[in-house]
Amino acid sequence: MQPDDLKALVRTVPDFPSPGILFRDITTLIAHGPGLSATVDHLADLAHQAGAEALAGMEARGFIFGAAVAARMGLGFVPIRKPGKLPVPTIGVDYELEYGTDRLELDPTAIPQGQRVVMVDDLIATGGTALAAAELLRTAGAHLTHALFVIDLPDLSGASRLREAGLTVASVMDFPGH
Repeated sequence: MQPDDLKALVRTVPDFPSPGILFRDITTLIAHGPGLSATVDHLADLAHQAGAEALAGMEARGFIFGAAVAARMGLGFVPIRKPGKLPVPTIGVDYELEYGTDRLELDPTAIPQGQRVVMVDDLIATGGTALAAAELLRTAGAHLTHALFVIDLPDLSGASRLREAGLTVASVMDFPGH
C-alpha cells in the first residue's frame, strides 16, 4: 500500500479534544492489518536508509510503531517512558506542554555509547515531546540524527523545530491543518 492508501485509513475526528481541532486518529490504521504492515514497511525503509542500529519510541503510540519497525528490522527497541514506569535507575528530562510540564525517562544502559538510534512516533505536531525525547536519547549517548513519524502536521511546525535541533525528519504521510 502506498502512502495515499494509508492516509485514507486514518480517521479524522472534528472538534477533538477542543473545537476547531481535527484529530487524526490512527486507531483505524492500526486495526487494518495490511495498512499497519505497510506503514511499518515504509518506516523500516526510512530507518534502514538512516543506518539505524536501534529504534526508540515514546510512550505510548511510539511503542506500537517503533517496536514493530525494530522487530521487522531485527533490531533492538529503546522505550522512552513516562515517569516511574521503569524499575531501574533512569535518566530523565522535563519539558513544557501547552498547559504545564511533563517528563520522559529511559534506562541509560539500554543504549551503548554512540549507537545509531532512530526515533519513531505516530505523529509530529508541535514537537515538544519529540524534542524532549531527542535530548534524552542524546544525553544517554545515542547517535541520533533521524526522527520518523507516521503522520506530520506541518502547519504546527514540529518537524521544523526538530530540523533546527539537527535532526533529519521524515513521515509516511502529512495532513494540513491541525
